[in-house]
Amino acid sequence: MALAHNLGFPHIGGDRELRARHWQVQKDAGIELLPVGDFAQHDYALNTGEQPFALNWEPLFEEVEQANALGHAVKPVVVGPLTYLWQAQARNADFDKLDLLDRLLPLYDHVLNRLAALGVEWVQIDEPVLAHELPQDWKNAFERVYNILQRAPLKKLIATYAGGLDGNLGLAANLPVDGLHIDLVQAPEQYQAILDRLPAYKVLSLGLVDGRDAAPCNLDNALGLLQEAHERLGERLWLAPACSLAYSPVEVAVQKCQEVAALAASLEQYRVAA
Repeated sequence: MALAHNLGFPHIGGDRELRARHWQVQKDAGIELLPVGDFAQHDYALNTGEQPFALNWEPLFEEVEQANALGHAVKPVVVGPLTYLWQAQARNADFDKLDLLDRLLPLYDHVLNRLAALGVEWVQIDEPVLAHELPQDWKNAFERVYNILQRAPLKKLIATYAGGLDGNLGLAANLPVDGLHIDLVQAPEQYQAILDRLPAYKVLSLGLVDGRDAAPCNLDNALGLLQEAHERLGERLWLAPACSLAYSPVEVAVQKCQEVAALAASLEQYRVAA
């Protein structure tokens, strides 16, 4: 059966009881792997000297511990290092942000190993910058970064959204990680190409439910598209909203979770009937 997961849910700060209710709401909607820590963790301002990065990971670890105590299967969400640098505002316009990678990567390595020590099996690393046209040095940096981060003993899902991979499709498909999420709402044309180019060991997460539109998803159309992926991928097929639901009203976010779960259940019925 395709696994139903979620990329992000409306965040409510430090209210532990409300946070727990939000997790339970997603679980009741049919989401099997819950996003945890799906909130902005970084100050996107860069200094060009030796000042430390403004990365506050403690709330993420606290949420993982709380969710574990409640018995939830969770998938922590972190902003990918290259998306972090791409989006950050450098105070010196002449500064090459890629020069900071060697200082940034040990922090990510530490975080991933800490999550693994907390019993995390999967982590979601958001790299929406892969939907941009990237200079060659940034493409090269992706390969180097994930060859380093693959050493952490947990599985990594790269999440892309807000557009198609286009010229970065081969790069994204072949990064040394365990899974890839793609946005098929804004870029349905990449579906066949990613099916053909994804390595045989990887999970493919398909975003067919529009997280930005409160209108119901056309489940019949989505199901028709998913059948080939299900036949080719089997348990390596995951389903999710196309993008994070972090900025949606809670009612809409719940509806989108239900639609993802309905797609997964319909695929299972199709498999059994076949």
